[in-house]
Amino acid sequence: QAQLVESGGALVQPGGSLRLSCVASGITFGVYDVGWYRQVPGKQREMVSIITRAGRTEIADSVKGRFTISRDNAEKTLYLQMNSLQSEDTAAYYCHALFQGSARREFWGRGTQVTVSS
Repeated sequence: QAQLVESGGALVQPGGSLRLSCVASGITFGVYDVGWYRQVPGKQREMVSIITRAGRTEIADSVKGRFTISRDNAEKTLYLQMNSLQSEDTAAYYCHALFQGSARREFWGRGTQVTVSS
């Protein structure tokens, strides 16, 4: 059974850093495009950053220069390094995996909360 489990969310002061991790199981991680999304209550979930199976990355303008996505296929783990955190980054962060081959497969984690506050 496929599962994505996020960790690393916490309460952090403005200007601080966090690293989120997402460990995958039950899927061939290396063939999936994976990414991080975030959601604030009452708003739509938004893309933060994605990294394709080929290693190509995309990142939202709002976090460009502050967040970095990476993946370790051997460890089936996705990372998001977040620096210079701002109050606007407060959200639940979700891990996402997408396979678009002969059959489309898509999975979400349950999320990890990041709160940026003094």
